[in-house]
Amino acid sequence: MRSISYHKDDVIVVDRVSKSFKLRHNRVESLKGRFVGVFKRRWRQKTESFHALEEVSLQVRRGDALALMGSNGSGKSTLLQIIAGILRPNAGRVLVQGRVAPLIELGVGFHPELTGEENIYLNASLYGFRNHEIRARLAKIVEFSELGHFIDTPVKNYSSGMYMRLGFSIAVHLEPEILLADEILAVGDAAFQEKCHVRVAEMQKDGMTLILVSHNLDQVSKYCTKFVRLDKGQVAETGTLENIVKAGRQKN
Repeated sequence: MRSISYHKDDVIVVDRVSKSFKLRHNRVESLKGRFVGVFKRRWRQKTESFHALEEVSLQVRRGDALALMGSNGSGKSTLLQIIAGILRPNAGRVLVQGRVAPLIELGVGFHPELTGEENIYLNASLYGFRNHEIRARLAKIVEFSELGHFIDTPVKNYSSGMYMRLGFSIAVHLEPEILLADEILAVGDAAFQEKCHVRVAEMQKDGMTLILVSHNLDQVSKYCTKFVRLDKGQVAETGTLENIVKAGRQKN
């Protein structure tokens, strides 16, 4: 199969990407267990390959808002993690151009013993920001997260909602050119969710590219103009906003 052709405005190119995982059943750690397995089949360790993605190709241009859709196990989250650089494909290649903010699991990378403010510096440094650049954004990050009274408290004492608000606030204030979101744009209560929506909409107006994994049809329609539907690790359907509502009602 030929490689897909590139366009000068492409910021993400997924070219014939495949990803498989080894699944182990009846995993045996002890020598005794392995010995028993020699005589009893049900105690034997078994290994099988699970093909999460097979020959997936897609292109995303600067400023696009793409929804990744499909049923559970279709490969959406795996593909997003590959684009984010968290996972590596077994075959194929991925080209990403621009600063990426992966909102895949908010709060991942936080150090529980550090305060909220210290974790802001830690996370922002992972995006390549220097201390003086982080200081210039610190007040806005804290204000947006609504954690002013708790920002000097170790995050191990935060609730899951506080974790998510801080993680979201950090990501959207570090000027990402590409935002990857996996089911987590609905953060906090209704008022905070609306604030998140306004912030993401502002970033989109400034040319940010968005890839959103969601089963929520209203959320998809609010943010996205295009969609790709995966089925059993393969691209089953693509379309525009008009197709998203129809496809979502039928497939999800």
